[in-house]
Amino acid sequence: MPAISTNDFKNGITLELDNGLFTVVEFQHVKPGKGGAFVRTKLRNVRNGNLLEKTFNAGIKVEQAIIDKRDMQFLYKDGEEFVFMDTDSYDQTNVGPVSLGDAVDYLIESAVVIIAFHGTEIVGVEMPASLELLIAETDPGVQGDRVSGARKPATLQTGKTIQVPLFINPGDKVKVDTRSGEYITRV
Repeated sequence: MPAISTNDFKNGITLELDNGLFTVVEFQHVKPGKGGAFVRTKLRNVRNGNLLEKTFNAGIKVEQAIIDKRDMQFLYKDGEEFVFMDTDSYDQTNVGPVSLGDAVDYLIESAVVIIAFHGTEIVGVEMPASLELLIAETDPGVQGDRVSGARKPATLQTGKTIQVPLFINPGDKVKVDTRSGEYITRV
């Protein structure tokens, strides 16, 4: 494992600390009037997403985790697991729903996502910021119902339910923000 000095911290690097893997969200070098300099950080636990504030003495070495990010194409669902193919090597990998987190709500066949590995363990999934998905089911829009900003529930082809404007009908293709789960526009 490579060691990195706290003086070389950057946002987004992943550290391997005693209590797990953490990504640096924010850091600040502090030089008080007396006493040694230190680095105040905000770290995000890679496995559960919790935030942690930690202070390091300036210049100490910590272990940097090597994270391998690969483009993976979703092929199909096999029971509870999702089967992905590495777009470079064509190797197939089965991934459990727990490792994918919220990404399972937006996965459609042939979608390409970035999966982050630490050794053989999956530590993160990056989806595109928005995806175009079909509306599988929703109540039809009622003629004359023109309340501005009114919404109704709609089920996407993936099974996730989102709120959409009243004019959206089953079979329509919509753009959805994968970070917030909100409707963006009809396509």
